[in-house]
Amino acid sequence: MGLTNNDIFKKLRVAHKLRDDDIVKICSLVDFKVTKSELGAIFRNENHPKYMECGDQILRNFLNGLVIHLRGPMPAKKDKPPVNKKV
Repeated sequence: MGLTNNDIFKKLRVAHKLRDDDIVKICSLVDFKVTKSELGAIFRNENHPKYMECGDQILRNFLNGLVIHLRGPMPAKKDKPPVNKKV
């Protein structure tokens, strides 16, 4: 059937050895607020009554924050001086 957003999120959490506190901090790097209780609901078993599906927005913001966490912030682009063409 394929992987769900929850499966991808769980695999990334395990692969990078992240705890809930780490995930909250990573999401805050992109100004996205997520609570530990929301994360607990996302990481639960599908059959659990408090299970919550991980939406695209949550996963997208986590991935963007993870890039910043691993690589560092994107450097500011410097203005290039105008190119003088001699004709």
